[in-house]
Amino acid sequence: MPLVLNFNKMNEKNRYWIKKLICIVVCLCTLSLVNGQKFEGLADTPPMGWSSWNNFQCDINEKVIMEIADAMVETGLRDAGYVYVNLDDCWQVGRDSLGFIIADPEKFPSGMKALSDYIHSKGLKMGIYSDAGKITCDGHPGSLGHEYQDAFQYARWGIDYLKLDWCATQNVNPVGAYNLMRDALYAAGRPILFSICEWGLSKPWTWAQNTAHMWRTHWDILDCFDCQGSFVTDDNGIVSGVNNGVLSVLDHQVNSLRQYSGPGHWNDPDMLMVGVNRLNVNQSRAHFSMWCMLAAPLILGNDVRNMTPETKNILLNKEVIAIDQDKTGIQGLKFLAEDGLEFWFKPLTNNDWAFCILNRTKTDKEYILNWQKFNLYDEVSKRFTDFDSKVYNMYNLWSKKNEGNTQKNKKIVIPGEDVVLYRLNLKNN
Repeated sequence: MPLVLNFNKMNEKNRYWIKKLICIVVCLCTLSLVNGQKFEGLADTPPMGWSSWNNFQCDINEKVIMEIADAMVETGLRDAGYVYVNLDDCWQVGRDSLGFIIADPEKFPSGMKALSDYIHSKGLKMGIYSDAGKITCDGHPGSLGHEYQDAFQYARWGIDYLKLDWCATQNVNPVGAYNLMRDALYAAGRPILFSICEWGLSKPWTWAQNTAHMWRTHWDILDCFDCQGSFVTDDNGIVSGVNNGVLSVLDHQVNSLRQYSGPGHWNDPDMLMVGVNRLNVNQSRAHFSMWCMLAAPLILGNDVRNMTPETKNILLNKEVIAIDQDKTGIQGLKFLAEDGLEFWFKPLTNNDWAFCILNRTKTDKEYILNWQKFNLYDEVSKRFTDFDSKVYNMYNLWSKKNEGNTQKNKKIVIPGEDVVLYRLNLKNN
């Protein structure tokens, strides 16, 4: 005769242990099914969305997040491709008696499932944050030892994106830790985009292609253009790095990283600071342009409920976004630097090129483009620019004007701490 358990007639202690046993059995059974996979098809182009950290830090709640979701729709950001609404640190407050993560009931009284349902109803996707250590960077519960429980909880809530940070990870192996969470997410059965945030310490670009959909390449970005800011210390108080402004972060996106980035697996120089505090319009335009040249994930950090017209014009420039989202998925190449100017090329579909001139100085620079100076061969795309034998039309993506072609030298002015950005396409196309 089969054993029949009447769950409702058990006392509270027995019910607790039965639920715990069921949880353990489910996790063990799932472990046997995991095949070391991540979900494919979630990041064929660099992910686009918004994150709470850069502007709000820990000052988040369900009302703010719902208003952000509303604004993403009303401002046209969603339709431009920004589809993820991501909670960063400080949403979690503890774990229940079985070890499942709990959202702060004061900040999120309706619960995470209700919040994700609201975000989904707007045609958007919801992201969430955790840490590979015992605690997060702000001291809230991390995922160490609870990876499968957290993954199942996220799946139940309808989460679409997970950023996993790297605080409080003494003696934790990053490859093992991130592969464990990858397996847990896959076992939970809901396609969740996986973002690694260990600041490039273990060179994840060399090993994480089959682990995550994106990985940070450097320390956190600051809301300044040319600065080197706050020191980063480890759990013993030892300085291990420095958070940087836009140009310093850009300097760490070296050409040698290009080979590791592409559809489904992206180098991530960190979130965007456009519209956040200390960046002016020129600096913001340069920042956004260079992230698009890098084929970087475009994760906004500003308060999208209150954007200036200038910020909107930058973030909603669909022709610049198209440079980032180009389906070839090739990161831009820094070809030349001289007199405070940098010259970048990015191969695009249909044999087009994006060509960006960055002025790192505060002074406007006049420059004569001699196209024969820019004949190059790109090892990653296996393509030549061939300016000596081909003529390209020049379309300025910020002024939205055709500016002739590459047949003749051209005099241009690059404003201080700004860019000139062209899309070059073959004249006969």
